[in-house]
Amino acid sequence: MSQRIRIKLKSFDYNLVDKTADKIVKTVKMTSAVVIGPIPLPTRKKIFTVLKSPHVNKKAREQFQLCTYRRILDIHGSSAKTVDALMKLELPSGVEVEIKV
Repeated sequence: MSQRIRIKLKSFDYNLVDKTADKIVKTVKMTSAVVIGPIPLPTRKKIFTVLKSPHVNKKAREQFQLCTYRRILDIHGSSAKTVDALMKLELPSGVEVEIKV
């Protein structure tokens, strides 16, 4: 098989992203494939400004921030055993995983 697999991880919680990346790295290394990463990508921040009072006090505002943390893993020299191990892996529900072969 021996192809490159790229895994992209996204989450609002950086702890979940790091734990998921560690779990994937351990699983892949058990199948004797080469892992490059996890490579942290820039954090995307969305800032929302909301008025505190709907009718008066235009100057009174609150700001909220939503951060998206991302990581990339590259797997080289993968085999069918590696792909099977990745498919059977249990990952947390707060992490979005995108796999490209």
